[in-house]
Amino acid sequence: MRIKYLAAFLLISGGLFFWYKINLPPTLSQQREYFLTAEKLLAKDKEKDFLRLSKRLANYPLYPYLQYKWLKNRLSQTPAITEFLTTYKESYYADLLRPKWLNRLAEQQRWPEFIEYYQANSDKNLNCQFQWANYQTGQQQLALDAAQVLWATAEPQPESCAPLFDALTASGKLTSDIIWQHFESALTQNNTTEANATLNLLNPNDQAIAGQWLQVHQTPEIIKNSGFWKTKTGLMGRLFAYGIDRMAKANLELALNLWDSQKKSFTIDNKTSQHIEHQLALLLAVRRDHRAFERLKKVNEPDEELRIWSVRSALFAQNWPHVIEAYKKLSAKEQQDPHWQYWFARALDKTGANTQAQAMYSTVAKDRGFYGFLAADVLNQAYQFTDKPIILTPEALATLRQTTELSAIEELNALHRDADARRHFAGILKKLSKEQLLLAAKLAQQWHWEQTAIITLTKADYWDDLSLRFPTHYQAQVEHNAALQNLDPALIFGLMRQESMMDKMAASVVGAKGLMQIMPATAQQIAKSLQEPWNSDNDLFNPDLNIRYGSYYYKQLLSQFDGHVALATAAYNAGPHRVIKWLPKGKALPIDLWVEYIPYKETRKYVASVLSYTIIYQYRLQRNTLKLKNLLPEVAAAKN
Repeated sequence: MRIKYLAAFLLISGGLFFWYKINLPPTLSQQREYFLTAEKLLAKDKEKDFLRLSKRLANYPLYPYLQYKWLKNRLSQTPAITEFLTTYKESYYADLLRPKWLNRLAEQQRWPEFIEYYQANSDKNLNCQFQWANYQTGQQQLALDAAQVLWATAEPQPESCAPLFDALTASGKLTSDIIWQHFESALTQNNTTEANATLNLLNPNDQAIAGQWLQVHQTPEIIKNSGFWKTKTGLMGRLFAYGIDRMAKANLELALNLWDSQKKSFTIDNKTSQHIEHQLALLLAVRRDHRAFERLKKVNEPDEELRIWSVRSALFAQNWPHVIEAYKKLSAKEQQDPHWQYWFARALDKTGANTQAQAMYSTVAKDRGFYGFLAADVLNQAYQFTDKPIILTPEALATLRQTTELSAIEELNALHRDADARRHFAGILKKLSKEQLLLAAKLAQQWHWEQTAIITLTKADYWDDLSLRFPTHYQAQVEHNAALQNLDPALIFGLMRQESMMDKMAASVVGAKGLMQIMPATAQQIAKSLQEPWNSDNDLFNPDLNIRYGSYYYKQLLSQFDGHVALATAAYNAGPHRVIKWLPKGKALPIDLWVEYIPYKETRKYVASVLSYTIIYQYRLQRNTLKLKNLLPEVAAAKN
């Protein structure tokens, strides 16, 4: 009897132990195994097995990811989808699933549900569907008001907007002003097809005027013919201004003469008149016309663009009193920009106000940037770097994990799902506070996502963690190739940082690849020069090869431009043929003015950035031997 009781006890206790064991929460390692298995089951369409296993992953960080993968192809699962969108309302995966669900609701005309789950965003298709949902559920006025705004822009809209626009047309709410706005917007976008389609909406008199408008669009010079104008009131004033705007791009002199001589004979509203004055003055400034400065002064209430061009126009003429005058007309915020403070100091110095100039140079020299470094050189002062690293404590990291989807991203990293992890990270950035962005940037740095870390820090508007903003990965390769090409390593790092933000997989829309953004055609030429085989464009994603070729190419440019770092740097960005055209005529030009004179805004910024990054990288490499004034002599005049 005792033996029977003992056997029964052991059987029961063993069962309890087994029951307890199999119901223990799975470890993280087990969860990862279950996750991978669940993915395979889903891929094989074994839904029951998938659902059974996924229940064991309810507390796993990637459980929402699994649910999204299941639901995105099962949009008929209404209860499961609504539960998911409610439970994970603010999650990245809800953001991915919601548009798919909304499109299905629209297809099935389930408008109340659509409105319930819609969240405002930049998706034009969903926006039109949302307004149509409003229209279909008794909110016609709200929908038509929104439709007016959309339609007036004449921008391309998705097919889903068609019912909404049809309702707008049928409603009688398309006023003459809105139709003209649509018509003019279409022509501004050079969409003559859409402009012609608008004609039938206008009354006969306006149709005739619109016909003239189309003539002016095709041949702006027609406005100089007196016989073209039957009247100069009403819409004719706007048409004349439109013709001037179109003409100025091809024939600025004729546009200026016509505008100045005939504008008073037309009825033109102040907003339109000021727009034309703005455009004419801007074109003169961009073309470095000697009349630009005075023309810019005549524009009432100039915006930031024109105020900046006033300073630049004065610099083109090297008219230092005008530089001072233009600087003083900048807004308070613009006057705090070290770029313009530097030129104000230069102008003060050139006009004899040496004490004021020294004070302004001292202010600018505190900035860690191109103009700050130039100002420090003027004063023979040490460069200021202001390096304040972000501290990522375990407590802060734990809090971040609890309040964000960081744990899911870490799991994707652990499973070597780099692309998924990066997309998820990018998807949650807009939901993070500034403090969370700082911590997220440090995490990205730890994961060796250099470009992502830099971008995240920029979103947080924090600039003083120099190890994060200026990483020194690939230092061995950089120093080796710098020695081979007799270059300073900091200069190679400065180029890499500007070109790719240290992302070895960077690829531009025009085809440049890798850390130093080398075009495949250029790489093939380099390979031929080095007598190396060329296998594939994708070889440029290899850091060793990319740094070797980029350093070699930069050294070639440096030799072509007699060792001038600024010219070689501009050529690396814009091409040597353009830099040759930009060389000063007649006499040499100080380097700061030459950089300011570069016609391409992108290249101006590029040169300033690479040179300032070079100085910062020498600080990061603990070298401190470079000075901008030694790197940047004046630019010699072009040789005849």
